[in-house]
Amino acid sequence: MNSNNQREGHITLFAASLPIACLILLLALNVFVFGDEAISGSNQFVLLIGGAIASTVGMFYKIPFKFMINQVGENLKSVTGAILILLLVGSLSASWLISGIVPAMIYYGIQLINPTFFLPSAVILSAIISIATGSSWTTSATIGVALIAIGKALGIPAGIVAGAVISGAYFGDKLSPLSDTTNLAAAMAGSSLFTHIRYMLYTTIPSISITLIVFILISFNIDSGEISSSQNLLLSIQESFYISPWLFVVPLVVIVLIIKKVSPIISLFVGTILGLVLAYYFQTIIFSGSFFENYRYYLNAISSGVSVQTSNQALNELFIAGGMEGMLGTIWLIICAMVFGGIMESIGALSRISKALLALGDSIFSLFASTLASCLAINLTASDQYLSIVVPGKMFSKAFEEKNLAPENLSRTLEDSGTVTSVLIPWNTCGAYQSGVLGVGVGEYFMYAVFNYVSPFMTLIFAAFKIKIKERLNSIAT
Repeated sequence: MNSNNQREGHITLFAASLPIACLILLLALNVFVFGDEAISGSNQFVLLIGGAIASTVGMFYKIPFKFMINQVGENLKSVTGAILILLLVGSLSASWLISGIVPAMIYYGIQLINPTFFLPSAVILSAIISIATGSSWTTSATIGVALIAIGKALGIPAGIVAGAVISGAYFGDKLSPLSDTTNLAAAMAGSSLFTHIRYMLYTTIPSISITLIVFILISFNIDSGEISSSQNLLLSIQESFYISPWLFVVPLVVIVLIIKKVSPIISLFVGTILGLVLAYYFQTIIFSGSFFENYRYYLNAISSGVSVQTSNQALNELFIAGGMEGMLGTIWLIICAMVFGGIMESIGALSRISKALLALGDSIFSLFASTLASCLAINLTASDQYLSIVVPGKMFSKAFEEKNLAPENLSRTLEDSGTVTSVLIPWNTCGAYQSGVLGVGVGEYFMYAVFNYVSPFMTLIFAAFKIKIKERLNSIAT
């Protein structure tokens, strides 16, 4: 402990900042070269390069390499639970797809569309599907595209519809236990998944409420006609799945387990098994083989992923689940981030940088503002929402701890500023993706992505007025 404090005081701000500066430059180059494919693996290796640069700085300051590796090991140990949860999230998404749970959510969600209030309905529908799938990207690429087409038929500008879709999609992405960014933010801050989700409700509910009010007001000035295109989606779902409200029993069971504070690992595992039971007994439309054939199909689905083909191309793109294998990219990112973060922590760099930032202001508000600014800076420079969670998460975790603030304060701030703002930047992977999929430029939907730019201001307002700022339970002991 004593030697670690000496290292923190010994390293200069320039030396502490050098690995991060190199990391950001390399990540920016990576995105320029690989584009959207950068997240598939090259960004992970760049994190290892950043770790190598940090270890070189550490060796210059006479810090033993073994000490750095031991710290990496401690960091990896701290995310063991998060990695298990991610694997179960992958299995759950596949289980709920083949059981008809996700298709049922989409089926009933589509029927929420009201011609008079199309825009707020689009926000709600996108939110429902994003919560069910855990992916804003999947939501936009499927139902989002359909909503854009329906909006055009009603004479509504595509930029407004895209803003509604993106707002709802990122609301669901933030709150879904299936979302990789939600799991990542909780892991980086050291918070449990469901504690993180519950704590986000304080800032997320006001943000989505403002968003819905804005789109309701916009709807008053738009004349809407009849919606018929959604019927094709409903028929295609019915042709491929048995749809019934009874399918919602499993999500309700999982919700009850969560409310009862059952371990997320147990809750997700139970949800996966119950989903497979529903698939066997209810989805005979597409699964009519023998017990052993179905057994093979189900196990392959939850481990390696599955896609269900329908008569509608948009639904084919939606009815895809990566299974546990689909979560390996995020797990890989976490492991590489732990290497970089562990070495940076062992050489005292993260502490030195956070102290320099906190020196600009000693208040709790300045800590939240510094974290938010770091997330935005990395979204702008590194062009990746995952890294805007990973790097500030590691940089500021100790600062939040020293302020006696519970880790969910940090995880919420990472989501309110890192996850949602990525789509507002044209050269960020999220901005480029959403613009390409929806066929709408970032400049066209920017002012209508209300939820995405209200969220960062909401977290600053809560920090400024000290609303729902939770302290650590062991603060008295310190």
